[in-house]
Amino acid sequence: MRPSRLALSGLLVSLVLSACVPSVVPRSPAEIAAAQSAADLARQGQFDRAAQAYLTLAAQTPDRADHYNLLAAEAYRQENALDRAAPLVAGIQRKQLTDDEPVRLDLLRAEIALRQRDPATALQLTTQSDTNVPANLQPRLLNLRAEAEADTGDLWGAARTRVNMDDLLQGADRSQNRDEAVSLLARLGVAPLKQRASAMQPDDHMLPWVNEALSRLGVTVAQAQPNLTQPVGTLVPGSNASVREGYKMPAQVALLLPDSDGLVAASSAIREGFFAAYYQDADTHAPRAIVRVYDSGGNAASAIKAYNQAVSDGAQIVVGPLARAEVIGVLSQSTLPVPVLALNHSDSKSLPAGNATEFALMPENEGAQAADHMTDSGIHSAYVVISGDDFAKRAAAAFKAEFAAKGGQIAGTAQIASGSVNYGDAINELNAGSAGTDAGIFISMRTEQARLLLPQLRVARINLPVFATSHIYGGSDNPSADRDLEGVEFCDAPWLFDAQTGLPSYQDVASQLPTARGATAQLFAFGMDAWNLVPYLDWLRNHPGSYLPGASGQLTTDTFGHVNRVLTWMKFQDGVARPMNGSLQNGSLQMDNAPAGPAPASSAPTPASAPAGG
Repeated sequence: MRPSRLALSGLLVSLVLSACVPSVVPRSPAEIAAAQSAADLARQGQFDRAAQAYLTLAAQTPDRADHYNLLAAEAYRQENALDRAAPLVAGIQRKQLTDDEPVRLDLLRAEIALRQRDPATALQLTTQSDTNVPANLQPRLLNLRAEAEADTGDLWGAARTRVNMDDLLQGADRSQNRDEAVSLLARLGVAPLKQRASAMQPDDHMLPWVNEALSRLGVTVAQAQPNLTQPVGTLVPGSNASVREGYKMPAQVALLLPDSDGLVAASSAIREGFFAAYYQDADTHAPRAIVRVYDSGGNAASAIKAYNQAVSDGAQIVVGPLARAEVIGVLSQSTLPVPVLALNHSDSKSLPAGNATEFALMPENEGAQAADHMTDSGIHSAYVVISGDDFAKRAAAAFKAEFAAKGGQIAGTAQIASGSVNYGDAINELNAGSAGTDAGIFISMRTEQARLLLPQLRVARINLPVFATSHIYGGSDNPSADRDLEGVEFCDAPWLFDAQTGLPSYQDVASQLPTARGATAQLFAFGMDAWNLVPYLDWLRNHPGSYLPGASGQLTTDTFGHVNRVLTWMKFQDGVARPMNGSLQNGSLQMDNAPAGPAPASSAPTPASAPAGG
């Protein structure tokens, strides 16, 4: 991030206010008019002419020459002509300046020093302990300090400075600064980053950034589980039931989903879940957004076109798109005029834009939470058995990282062969016969595979407790077939088991809508949460520890705009999956009567050509 990107508005303000700077010698009407004219030129972007006007004023008013020379130098900076600003800056007497002018002079000197490859001087100018820096100049100061630190070889210091300025930035500046912070950390290398991470406390503000850099370097890292402290939607003290803390519904919402081969089933389930939540009856009268649905096309170009059309149509937030290629396309645009709640993660090599949030059903979350659940249950030695599916490999990698971070040991790993019904070779690889009392088995595979594996483990006299990801559940109760899964604990979306209050009954919805049951049930819950997140996104991002009690889990956002899910733990008992006692953390985790407004008469999704709601 070049210095000229930051504090442009603050500099223009300083140029415009030049006519108001007090002085011992009163200014003549002619000087005031000339100063105002120069400021107007700067405000119009005519920086070279503004600089010339200020230089003329400096020559005509020697007692205020330093003031006008500083303004002229700043105008040259805006013209990207630091070479012309440098001699002016060199001749300015700092003691003759007033208000914030000494700080602005130091920033110019630091920027010139960086241009002249003198980072030591720039660092000295941006780390003066006795300098009181106005708020509008702090981002520029920190940006210059970070560049100086990086140029002197202090990559960690530069990254830490950029992290410290994160809250001071918005939009494209924030996105660029974040990427540069992570890139600086990545340049340190895997081993130094791991060493630093191991020495950090869980609440160290640098730890998420270090983990992000490690992920960018291809390292699977432990995931700090969210600390759920306060649900959104809590009644505001002294208000009536229709005003709830954190709720902010936009006037118009766009839903971008692909209507193309291979994605129709997923899109349909998400769309129906989205509108099921939209039409949910409630006892309040909060305003309901207009919703328009757009076909995102299944590729980057079509998704960008749909996003731009939604913005043109007046959308104040865009939910979607869904396919990874679509998300990459939309989020890689230079600007995002309206916020985005993407329904997938773009990739592991970039962070969401400053006004973008990524929400996805990530197997990594399930693997990490399984590790936490097992260690909390007193299990410190784990055998890992997975299928060859991508989701299973990702869940296992996250499980191993988290389990190791919690002090656990991986005793053995096996992968079952695709299409095979005899898992003897995989079971033999585990060598679990001599396992201790604190051992368990983590599995990630589909329902049919698990139904084959569990009986074969028992035949092999391996009777360790088994923990699984949500893929073990078929989406509906099947007591006769699932008796083979007896005792297995797994994490899943709470709504599928009516384990989350404040939401429509799962059984009632599933009996009417096929997409809410079976293989697409999780996607239906995901769609419900996509709608319910819309009015609370800002609140979640600005209030760490707050969460939305959702259909797919308890939903929180992290430092980088990712929505994370805390899942519910289930256990097969008599062939039926039942919520475990205490599986819903932090109390009841409910959000009854959240603002939604009266439900419209029809529940049919609305195409882009006709708005819905009111």
